[in-house]
Amino acid sequence: MAVKIDGVEPGGRAQRLGVLPGDVLVSINGHAITDVLDYRFFETERELRLELLREGRPYTVELVKPQYAGIGLAFETYLMDKQHSCRNRCIFCFIDQLPPGMRDTLYFKDDDDRLSFLFGNYITLTNLDAREVERIIQMRISPINVSVHTMDPALRCEMMGNRFAGDSLGHLYRLAEGGVQLNCQIVLCPGVNDGEHLRFTLDKLFGLGKSLLSVACVPVGLTRYREGLYPLRPFARDSARDALYILEAYGEKFLQARGSRTVYPSDELYLIAQRPLPPLEFYEDFPQIENGVGMLRDLEDGFLYAVEGAGPLARPRAVTIPTGEAAFGFLNSMLDVLRGKCHNLTIDLFPVHNDFFGGSVDVTGLLTGQDIIKALQGRKLGDEVLIAGNMLKSGEDVFLDDVTLEELSRALGVPARRVPNTGEALAAAILGKNLFADDGQNPYEGAGL
Repeated sequence: MAVKIDGVEPGGRAQRLGVLPGDVLVSINGHAITDVLDYRFFETERELRLELLREGRPYTVELVKPQYAGIGLAFETYLMDKQHSCRNRCIFCFIDQLPPGMRDTLYFKDDDDRLSFLFGNYITLTNLDAREVERIIQMRISPINVSVHTMDPALRCEMMGNRFAGDSLGHLYRLAEGGVQLNCQIVLCPGVNDGEHLRFTLDKLFGLGKSLLSVACVPVGLTRYREGLYPLRPFARDSARDALYILEAYGEKFLQARGSRTVYPSDELYLIAQRPLPPLEFYEDFPQIENGVGMLRDLEDGFLYAVEGAGPLARPRAVTIPTGEAAFGFLNSMLDVLRGKCHNLTIDLFPVHNDFFGGSVDVTGLLTGQDIIKALQGRKLGDEVLIAGNMLKSGEDVFLDDVTLEELSRALGVPARRVPNTGEALAAAILGKNLFADDGQNPYEGAGL
């Protein structure tokens, strides 16, 4: 297989050797180039021999460069071929529960090992064959993030709607043997893979040895769009507590045996169980924070540090912060610390009911613009409405329902500001300062930031 070159860096090494856009890259040092992993891995050598095609005719260029320096080629897509889509029909798949009429990209199910390494996406291993596994080991592509869900082969086939899902667990063992580090994820479904099934899975994962970096356990998310899908039920307080009992016990087992807790329940499980979140040190170096594990505790730690020296503002200020219903109590208690320090600061934390996906979806990151507008329109909102960054598309100020931040501002009649997902950024935004654009003017001087 070969890949077509879409662009050549002006003045770069490839251009100086006469490589042109439209040429086809066949191999580097005899290694066939099929995608971005091949290209990035083999271009790191100091001495390179590139086999190419121009209008079907082969030619060769050779160069010497510093190790790890780039060649200067660009391709039509980042991956250099099509993104691998998911072959499974998981009983808990959130994409299958999306309402109709949303943008097309939201319905695409990726299951691509290259995206796991490059961007941290989770893969199921069902798209891999033995050759691809050996390539990952050879290239030392690590860590890989794997959606495990269960280590029982038969149950995994049932949960993932794929008769090969159990067989693909063999890839997990081979990756561990090959020294590839693994972050694993378990989507817990009450009555399906919890209880004794969960114990079995954690015992098997323990057997992967030091290659296993972490295991995140998150509760299944269910929307109101489940007609014709597997009859799942959400976690309730008692079932969440039962799951936490198992997960915390195995975390202690890993901690005693290997010096790391390794197994981490998500924040959402603690909120459903109505139990306090663990202390900061529980999460060690926060290996699964992007999976909602320790995110609230990290937010609180950064926030409390940032407001430690806060005091009354130079002039009164009021802000409104919409949030998901699940984290309302935790966040409100955290904000009380700042309220107590700044008597002329009003912080209205408002829990927004998620009508778009249904009442059982209560996390902040899945709130939509239309639900926020419906909840806040007509209320006194103060100087600004602060929007958590995880409600919006990465790199764009757009909610899941395609409402833009600008449209939200117009509908509410006050400015709406995107706030990065850190405690320091939240504190700064509440106090009227932008940590990322210091123009030397702070109308709220005296706030301690």
